[in-house]
Amino acid sequence: MQPEDMEVPLINNLNDNGDRQRPKGKDVFKDQQKESESSMDSPNLEFEYGDTDMLTAELSELYSYTEEPEFALNRDYFEEDFRSHARGRRWTELMVEEQKAYVMRLLDALEVTDRDKRLKVARAILYLAQGVFDECDTEVDALHWSRHNVFLLYDMGIFTALLELLSMEIDNNQACSSAVRKPAISLADSTELRVLLSIMYLMVETIRVQTEDDRPEWKSAREVFKSELSSPLYNGEPFALLLFTMVTKFCSMNAPHFPMKKVLLLLWKTILFTLGGFEELQEMKVRGRERLNLPPLPEDSIKVVRAMRAASPPASAMELIEQQQQQKRGRRSRRPLVKQDSLDTYNERDPFKNDDTRDEEEDPEDTDSGIEGEVDPLDRDVIIQPPPPPPPLRPPNERVNIPKGLPWVPKVREKDIEHFLETSRNKFIGFTLGNDIETLVGLPRPIHESVKTLKQHKYVSIAEVQIKREEELQQCPLTLGEEEVEETPAEMLYVGMLPNLSQYVIALLKLLLAAAPTSKAKTDSINILADVLPEEMPITVLQSMKLGIDVNRHKEIVVKAISALLLLLLKHFKLNHIYQFEIVSQHLVFANCIPLILKFFNQNIMSYISAKNSICVLDFPHCVVHEMPELTAESLEAGDSNQFCWRNLFSCINLLRILNKLTKWKHSRTMMLVVFKSAPILKRALKVKQAMMQLYVLKLLKIQTKYLGRQWRKSNMKTMSAIYQKVRHRLNDDWAYGNDIDARPWDFQAEECALRESIEKFNSRRYDKNKNGDFMPVDNCLQSVLGQRVELPEDFHYSYEMWLEREVFSQPIQWEGLLQNP
Repeated sequence: MQPEDMEVPLINNLNDNGDRQRPKGKDVFKDQQKESESSMDSPNLEFEYGDTDMLTAELSELYSYTEEPEFALNRDYFEEDFRSHARGRRWTELMVEEQKAYVMRLLDALEVTDRDKRLKVARAILYLAQGVFDECDTEVDALHWSRHNVFLLYDMGIFTALLELLSMEIDNNQACSSAVRKPAISLADSTELRVLLSIMYLMVETIRVQTEDDRPEWKSAREVFKSELSSPLYNGEPFALLLFTMVTKFCSMNAPHFPMKKVLLLLWKTILFTLGGFEELQEMKVRGRERLNLPPLPEDSIKVVRAMRAASPPASAMELIEQQQQQKRGRRSRRPLVKQDSLDTYNERDPFKNDDTRDEEEDPEDTDSGIEGEVDPLDRDVIIQPPPPPPPLRPPNERVNIPKGLPWVPKVREKDIEHFLETSRNKFIGFTLGNDIETLVGLPRPIHESVKTLKQHKYVSIAEVQIKREEELQQCPLTLGEEEVEETPAEMLYVGMLPNLSQYVIALLKLLLAAAPTSKAKTDSINILADVLPEEMPITVLQSMKLGIDVNRHKEIVVKAISALLLLLLKHFKLNHIYQFEIVSQHLVFANCIPLILKFFNQNIMSYISAKNSICVLDFPHCVVHEMPELTAESLEAGDSNQFCWRNLFSCINLLRILNKLTKWKHSRTMMLVVFKSAPILKRALKVKQAMMQLYVLKLLKIQTKYLGRQWRKSNMKTMSAIYQKVRHRLNDDWAYGNDIDARPWDFQAEECALRESIEKFNSRRYDKNKNGDFMPVDNCLQSVLGQRVELPEDFHYSYEMWLEREVFSQPIQWEGLLQNP
């Protein structure tokens, strides 16, 4: 993808330079005015980032609104079969032993050859997993019975039986070929797969979530299920690999009827369950540093991010125009400055913040006039004097957890200390000492103090230790011997994914592109709506509106699942071994992941985060427990009353974190951000007043500020100030001035090829079965060699005489040559 492909026209009529395009009418002007007001008044979003949303939200997102009639179908099939077994009693009235006996009966019925009968039994099992909702009065009751039934189903071995049926459906060539030939695919083409995947998702998600009132046998069942899913017990590979195979088969157009949303949700939750979420990752990181005798982490990053507060968004071009018009009308009123939110944390003010209000070359949205109040240029001298601190906006007791000063402890890498000493020695002595960071002979006293400060903040990551260890193993393969590789869930998953890793990554990015709201529909693009479109298309306006909401919701859930899945894989592989992370990252970069994420953010991001593509009364389990009210066009338009859409904000943060992981410490990939003109795109994302999202946007802006030019930095002092306050400092990182490596050549190919070579050496040494062929000992004993049993072909004795004639008797052997002296 070329940089010019990124320049998609923006929704809010601002071009890439932030300049307002010519309005097409009064409505456009009003819309822009409304947007500029909302950007000023946008409240802080009360969003708490986590592994997943609430359980009810995660369960409701499994089903499309088009699938709503199937809830009653599941109930009817269950009651039809259960009536003959229970003799008038309800499921909730049975003893546990009686429930187990009935589940065993269903398990036997799953093995019948008749496809329709199997489907009816599977629907009855799905009704049990959904919590026998017809016998429940509230959503809490339905969730309680769902949890009880899921553990019961797992205990009776239902999951293994479902896995066999799923494998059979995946290999069903007849269904695949008929789906390929169909001009339009609908829900009816994936009925069996949807039922099976729904039961499996309910089992994985319900067992994964821990509650306080879990029984001891449930806790042990959770650990057993977790180890089963991560180990190669199912068909000789982890369960996640079967789902990855479904994804690649779907993207290669061989199985267009696969219900991709359900597959992706189940794959994400399986990875989350088996490998662990973000808090488990933090604990594993702490334990990993202890094993390697590294100093503990300076802070808990999860807690620091949660304590952060959002900064005020940059002013829009509309606000700048309004301010200029007011100044032209002669307003010279002096208003007290209103302190921006981001500075409240540190009780300090940048006296030079409003020093430059001229438009910038790329994006003028960061001037402070729209938020700081109108300030006359004649009154600039007032700003230079630091004003008295205004009263705190929050009571003191609410600010206890907010750190004084900067939120992060600064870090320094060992190579940064080496670079500093090399420069200092060249300057004061005239020669260098290589990688020596101890010898300070001949250097002045201030350099000694600098080195002491740098060493105090030196941070050695697990990745650096792993790279150093890998270099040693490559140099001394015989001396150091075999490396002991711990069979962690991440390790087993990587070994299984390695042969087809590039296919998996490309397939996920294809789906992400198809689900992105900025993507245009193309004839050759993947159809991800197979499990949302009904057999009969809508005929009324209300049905069309409902389907439109359903389709948008469907795409949002696909983006959420893929973004969370990719982030989990990157984080776990990085902790397991840095080169496992690097190969996944490189596949993502080569598959155009960086421009794809930037294209995703090249939209009205506030509209995306506040989108209301949900119908609360149709969400599970609400829709099966309560009476269904009559839907109207007005109720669909109103949507829910939430301030923001949790899944969309979650997706945006995940994609920003992925982009950070791909570009961190990679000069060539950072230059890709510059070439694709990411700065104005990322700055628009700062309008979202959520601290965590702003942090990752600021990180991405920080790594490229030195390449954006002096004019950009001068015109974006508010953004520079926010970077200083919120992003971790590297003590000798010249990010704000760009004096050191501005002229470094951008050789993308050389950097990536060097990294690829290291990755291939690692994979060859660790996973190649014939890895030490060159170093195997040679047997020089004649008797031993002749005594070895050699495997010969079965028909060899028939042609033995011919072989003797050809290979021995007809070959001239000069025996006298053996008697001559060499």
